[in-house]
Formats: sequence, structure tokens, C-alpha cells
Amino acid sequence: MNILAIETSCDETAAAVSQDGRKILSDVVYSQADMHALYGGVVPEIASRKHIEKISLVADQALAQSGLKRREIDAVAATCAPGLIGALLVGANFAKACAQALGKPFIPVHHIRGHIAANYVAFPQLEPPFVALVASGGHTILADVEDYTKIELLGTTRDDAAGEAFDKIARTLGLPYPGGAAMDRLARQGDPEVYPLPMAKLSGSPLDFSFSGLKTAAVNLIHNAGQKGREIQTQHLAAAVCRAVAQAVVPKAMEAARQRGRRVMAAAGGVAANSVLRAMLERECKKQGVALYLPPLSLCGDNGSMIACQAYYEYLAGNVAGLEQNCYATMPVSERV
Repeated sequence: MNILAIETSCDETAAAVSQDGRKILSDVVYSQADMHALYGGVVPEIASRKHIEKISLVADQALAQSGLKRREIDAVAATCAPGLIGALLVGANFAKACAQALGKPFIPVHHIRGHIAANYVAFPQLEPPFVALVASGGHTILADVEDYTKIELLGTTRDDAAGEAFDKIARTLGLPYPGGAAMDRLARQGDPEVYPLPMAKLSGSPLDFSFSGLKTAAVNLIHNAGQKGREIQTQHLAAAVCRAVAQAVVPKAMEAARQRGRRVMAAAGGVAANSVLRAMLERECKKQGVALYLPPLSLCGDNGSMIACQAYYEYLAGNVAGLEQNCYATMPVSERV
């Protein structure tokens, strides 16, 4: 089954073609990062307008690279939740129009399920059940993946996601957008002991997260140093922030696996590219005998491959929709779009 998939949930305009889910025939991504870097973060209106400009070109390139003709596409998919609502609508409406024109089914896909599916693309041997950690710019969640389309939310952030904390701290330091990647590069040269940072403890919700306190503490530290004429050693602060995020995330991921009796864990999302987090996950999973799947860096960010892959399993589960399908800015990963 050949699926053309569209991803426009944030600031990447992406399209890919999959064959029976895991075989990716093409994957094209147009990134707006350089444009949003001028503003220190994603501007939703600009993102939506850029998607409109590029979506047709990106889809045509994906189809051309796949080597397939339009008549050989069996279904069209698009991310419909969660994400920036204007950006989502561009991709979903384009995909619905393609499906209508081709006379093929339209498959709505959940963005977080797509991130999890990036591991299916990278690792043909991976199958549910397993515990998934998804950490990105707007999401930090733990989920129990019982089946490809049966996913239970175990824990989520109460406020800021880890990626949001990275980006806001990086912006305060004057680092380029996207801040998470810049912080990671700096952290490799730093000492995390130089700047002690707090870690939130949430009573009654052992698998939930909170990163607003970490963000506020780091931003206040930077501002206070500036007011006193002191220079912040950015590499040390970056190392401290990366370690604080990893220390907040990894123990809870291991606890989720223990609670569910899972011996397999998969990580996904842009923050899953962080070298400190990856190293700590690898160390703890090895120590506790849990098989760990970490997608390559190219599949951690938003891309069309992950949506094309998950769309196949959504189709098998009967999750197709008509032209009335809407988009949603927020939606739990456990819900069908």
C-alpha cells in the first residue's frame, strides 16, 4: 500500500511516501528554521503562510522521488492534531484535496503517534508493546504503546515541555533558534556542577513533568548576572540545563517501564536528539535490562516519514475520514484524531 503523507504541524513543511508503512520511498522536508530564527521562535502566522507557499512543491518532490505515478498512490494522510492550528489546516486541507482528486481514502494522523512511529521506520524489528518517551518542543509525555493504534497516556507535562524550556533559556542567553540544538552543542564543553538548578517534584503524579521552574530559575540566573555585571559561562549553564532535563525525564521513563512490566523502551521527538538525554537513557536501560530504541537524529524532528508510517497502521485499524475532518491544536495521544 502506497501512502502519500503530509506533515505541517509547526515550522517544517514535509511530505513522504511509504510502502506498507515501514518502507519509505521518499522523504522531503522544507524547514523554516532560518526565518523563525529572526524572531527567536516560531511565529504561527508566518509558519502557516510558508506552508501554503511550499506544500504543493514539497508534495510533488516527494512523489517524484518515490518513483510512483499519482495513480499508484493508494491513500493520502496528514497530521491533524496536535500542533499550530493554522499550520495543521494547511496540510490537512491540501491532503484532503489530493485524496478527493485521486479518489482515494484520507487518513488523519496524530502527530505524537507519528513521532513514535519514527522508530518503526528506523528499526524494522520493533513491534508493540513498549513504553515510549516523546520529548519535543511542545510535548513531554510517557505512553504505553499496547498496539500500533492503542496507546495509553501515562504522564505528561503540567506546564512547559522540555523543548520549550530549552528554547526560552537559549533565547535569553542569546543563542540561535532552535535553542535545544545550540544548548546541546555548548553542553559538551561545559561542567554541569557550576550552576545548580532545581528539579520539580510533583506529589501524587509520579509520571508527570514540570519544566517551568527550571526555565524560570535559569532565566533569573541569567538576568541577575547581567544586572550585577557578571558574565554567564554559557557552556556550563547549558550543561546544567541539559543534565537537569535528563534527570527529570529518565528516572520517570524507567519507572513507567517498571510499572507496566515492559522490557522495551523507545524515545522520540526533537529533544530525544539531545546527547545528554540519550547517554543517560542508554546507561539506565542497560543497567536495568531494558532494550532501548533511539531513532537517528534525522528522524527525531518533524518529518513526513513518521506520518506516512503511522498512517498505514491507522488505515489498517479503520481510522479514515472524509472531507469534514477537522484539525485540533491539542489532543491526547490516546485519542484517535
